[in-house]
Amino acid sequence: MSEPAAPEITIVIPVYNERDSLGSLLEQLRAARRAIPPSEIVFVDDGSRDGSAHVLEAAHQADPSIRVVRFTRNFGQTAALAAGFDYARGSVIVTMDADLQNDPADIATMLAKLDEGYDVVSGWRVDRKDTLWTRRLPSIVANRMISRLSRVRLHDYGCTLKAYRRDVVEGLELYGDAHRFLPALASRVGDRVAEVPVTHRPRIHGESKYGLGRVGKVFLDMLALPFMLRFFNRPIRFFGTAGMLMGLAGSGLLVWMGVERFGLGHPIGGRPALLIGMLLVLAGVQLVTLGLLGEAMTRAYYAGRGRHPYTVRRALVSCTPGRHTCSAPAPPSQIKLP
Repeated sequence: MSEPAAPEITIVIPVYNERDSLGSLLEQLRAARRAIPPSEIVFVDDGSRDGSAHVLEAAHQADPSIRVVRFTRNFGQTAALAAGFDYARGSVIVTMDADLQNDPADIATMLAKLDEGYDVVSGWRVDRKDTLWTRRLPSIVANRMISRLSRVRLHDYGCTLKAYRRDVVEGLELYGDAHRFLPALASRVGDRVAEVPVTHRPRIHGESKYGLGRVGKVFLDMLALPFMLRFFNRPIRFFGTAGMLMGLAGSGLLVWMGVERFGLGHPIGGRPALLIGMLLVLAGVQLVTLGLLGEAMTRAYYAGRGRHPYTVRRALVSCTPGRHTCSAPAPPSQIKLP
């Protein structure tokens, strides 16, 4: 039997120990899907141990448009979203949580905003129903820091309810906890990002998978964010600039020490400036070398995977013999919606 035609919308939902929420979620999704174009749901079971998998398998048996991907163990939300993107067939992909705190009725609002010409629409939990000290306050600080580092001003990077055009997620690679940075990463290649207020409801079943323990992980990810956004394709400019500044500072100190020793006859053997100058020069050489190695790795990354250091929104070209292979136009799922 041939596979049904690809729907326009794919709703990706990571699931981790949410058995008690799934029944209500499925009913709400059924109602919400009546207000949007043809859609499918991809549930990604991230190693649940509470029987969520059985509920999802039963839902798939009752409705083939509900697809289920099961992990062998818990890999985390970023990996679950990456798997959902891989299995999604729609030209627009919507992500949301399975804990009933996101309202499926907001999907129609997000799709309407996407139709205004945006590539990514992020939800903003204006009236957030979480504890202040362990959830909301750390989130406010993180959102401001990410907005400043990425220059993409959003109030709520942590809201899972987001809508993406398919080619946006196809051009991004997810790692660590990078799912919260997707709007910033998409903006890096020129995609247009918008934000809309969405409903946020208190958790009814189960326990939150996030707490103060994730603050350190988010902070470490934010340290890498500026490099990923601005210097991923040109690491020599990041490491080389830092290396040259250190090298110049160290060389200046050593020249000064040379003047002190040979010009003025002052002993410099026990001077801290001599050691600092030598360390700065060595550190500068190491950073420049690291930048050169990064350049080589970047070229290997693009060459080995057949990637390019640019993103094409649309190309209206004729095939040139020996340069491009003439082929049929890309299917609709690979072309941005007008």
